[in-house]
Amino acid sequence: MDNILINKRNTIHPHKFALWAAMGSITMMFGAFTSAYIVKQAAGNWLEFTMPVQFYFSTLTILISSLTLHLSFKSFKAGGEARYKWYLVSTLVLGLLFVVLQYYGWTALFRIGVDLKGNVSGSFFYLLSGIHALHVLGGMAAIVVAILHSFSLKFKVTEPRINRFDLVVNYWHFVDFLWLYLFIFLLISK
Repeated sequence: MDNILINKRNTIHPHKFALWAAMGSITMMFGAFTSAYIVKQAAGNWLEFTMPVQFYFSTLTILISSLTLHLSFKSFKAGGEARYKWYLVSTLVLGLLFVVLQYYGWTALFRIGVDLKGNVSGSFFYLLSGIHALHVLGGMAAIVVAILHSFSLKFKVTEPRINRFDLVVNYWHFVDFLWLYLFIFLLISK
């Protein structure tokens, strides 16, 4: 009997490839922004300020939201419909809380005289955190779609649904990691 060699390529789903390409582009954009931050900071005339406590709380919030989305995905794959939905809605609420806390952090900065039009250090802080918040809002839109699907479609664990949900989970973990990077970068680059 002849051995037949079958060429099996490991393939990636086109949607997952597109998501990874988008996340790569976003990573390069934030890499460029943080590089520009370092260059401008080295040029002098840099205002140092303490990061408002709201940003610490928002960091904790987005970390917890990443955990709740992971638990939602795990519950979905295990067939736990109620837990899946509860954790999914919790993730959306935590995402909203993250954005609200970011807003309160920006208002705290504004109250101490750090604004967009003043020193460039404040402008960079608003730019980095603001563009990140926009990406979080994009992730929240995907979570809203996932919630609508969870309540309007008959609960069924299928490969296409797992793949679709996996995209949401990957993006959300990405914006979580991105904020953690920005938060640490802004803390240590004073």
